[in-house]
Amino acid sequence: MDTEYDYLFKITLIGDSGVGKTCFLLQYTDSVFADEYVSTIGVDFKIKTINLDNKKCKLQLWDTAGQERFNAITKSYYRGSHGIIVLFDLTNLESFESLDKWLKKIEEYASSKREILILGNKSDMKDKIAVNKEENVIPFLKKWNIPLERYFEVSAKDNLLVSDAFESLTKVLIDKSIKGVFESKDKNKLKEIVENASNSRCC
Repeated sequence: MDTEYDYLFKITLIGDSGVGKTCFLLQYTDSVFADEYVSTIGVDFKIKTINLDNKKCKLQLWDTAGQERFNAITKSYYRGSHGIIVLFDLTNLESFESLDKWLKKIEEYASSKREILILGNKSDMKDKIAVNKEENVIPFLKKWNIPLERYFEVSAKDNLLVSDAFESLTKVLIDKSIKGVFESKDKNKLKEIVENASNSRCC
């Protein structure tokens, strides 16, 4: 396993089932879009290495199941997350209204040092958009004290702003590392997390 990198970050994706977390992740890591929706069972794990500001960043990307019955499995994956991406479906108001639930889980399980990114997926389906940025999203962000620049409207299908979202979050994490907020370079930790991922798939 390549251990030559400047930063190592764990990023967890959460959100209701069906909002497109797996499609979003696969578009970013493998440049593919799965037309057929298959609900994630448990947690899927990906690694992607990117270069930002002349720094090599290794990202551990966790795709958690959105169904309630898997919450007991996935709550442990909040712990140790440097960044958490919360996705909702722009065409599904209910998935947006669930954001409060997901933010409360972050408060309960994740470190207070973590960074949050809110993503509205399926921006390509313009004729079916049910969540309005001005009326719905901005008030929500203010309620949770999340800066507007931590919100993106993306399309996993058309690969719109997918990389931009990840790079935006990674830059924030790099800045926090430089300031000493958390230690991000831990090669043994990467090995441990990969082993835990393999074990979780055997359940």
